[in-house]
Amino acid sequence: MTTKTPPRDFGFGEDEQMLRDLARRFLDENLPVERLRQLVAADSEAAYVRGERPGWDEGLWKQIVELGWTGLAVPEEQGGIGAKLVAIAALVEEVGRHALPSPLVATLCASHVLRAAGTAHAKAWLSRIAEGTAASLAITDARGSWDPSDTDVHASAGDALTLSGRACFVQDAFKCEAFVVSARRNGGTVLCVVPRDAEGLTLEQSRIHDLTRDQATLHFDGVRVSPGDLVAEDGAAALRAGWPAVLVTVAADLCGTSEWQLQTTVDYARERKQFDRQIGFFQAVKHPLVNGMIENDRARSILYHAACQIDEGEADAETAARMAKSAASDAGAFLSDRSVQLHGGIGFTWECDVHLFFKRSLHNQVLYGDAAYQRARIADHLIGPIGA
Repeated sequence: MTTKTPPRDFGFGEDEQMLRDLARRFLDENLPVERLRQLVAADSEAAYVRGERPGWDEGLWKQIVELGWTGLAVPEEQGGIGAKLVAIAALVEEVGRHALPSPLVATLCASHVLRAAGTAHAKAWLSRIAEGTAASLAITDARGSWDPSDTDVHASAGDALTLSGRACFVQDAFKCEAFVVSARRNGGTVLCVVPRDAEGLTLEQSRIHDLTRDQATLHFDGVRVSPGDLVAEDGAAALRAGWPAVLVTVAADLCGTSEWQLQTTVDYARERKQFDRQIGFFQAVKHPLVNGMIENDRARSILYHAACQIDEGEADAETAARMAKSAASDAGAFLSDRSVQLHGGIGFTWECDVHLFFKRSLHNQVLYGDAAYQRARIADHLIGPIGA
């Protein structure tokens, strides 16, 4: 029996490093934390009292489209870059490290599912995404389940599709131009793409703590889907096939957010003095920072292992992806807690930028299943459901 040799460094080579470094320089220059604060946290009452949607830089988004980032998960045949998932993970880490307000992560997740669908209609929409169309997954029911059998959207029987119902927890919906929707039809699940301006579709804004994105409930009231927008007759299979890449993408954002919290807290520990010493001198500060570094480095190792498994087409890539999401969620929770705590009296204040990354991390931790949920699914796969 021969064992396939995994690629060196998870397949992370010069091209992937170049993409990551370009993303870091671009975001360092165009989205320093001061600019992020102006965009999303200039007014403490805007989101939490008046319910206004957080701001974002549409000019910066146009530059991102020109750089080709929306086409990273789109094959070259459809006009995209066709990047390996390890490259996408590296770029999304930088997105998380800068808490970039944009529909990029949502668009990449939608692209993974469309690519897994593999139909001619799905490929046509991938081409549009490569050209800059922002998209998001609309697959979650009101209870927070994204299992295809639980969708609250129903499609009429027959060739002409008409959608009714709702999809909840849709990420960056107000920034997107199209939605990949799962709908029940004839006892199965289909996937279709619905443009944001479709007649009968309304968006209801959700009130969330994360200031770097928006979220909405989509209401479908007799929304007609053209034949060219039905992208998968077996939507459940497409979602299953694309799901590992979705989990890896969210985990990469988590790892990037955790890295910002770690580095910012280390810098603060070097500057802040107490009892005539930098607080980083004290073990009560030093040890949690080291533990945070270990936690996030562990999560990143598992993340790139999972991305490599998907790139190599390994059969158990889903388990690796769930491990990555679990580890990244645990690291995010640990570093969010310690970053606030070790910033002392200012850590919980609005003026301290830590809260922006804390809230983004918290949102990502529960998005598509928190650490405990992922471990439960891994256990079901490896040893079977309890009581079975």
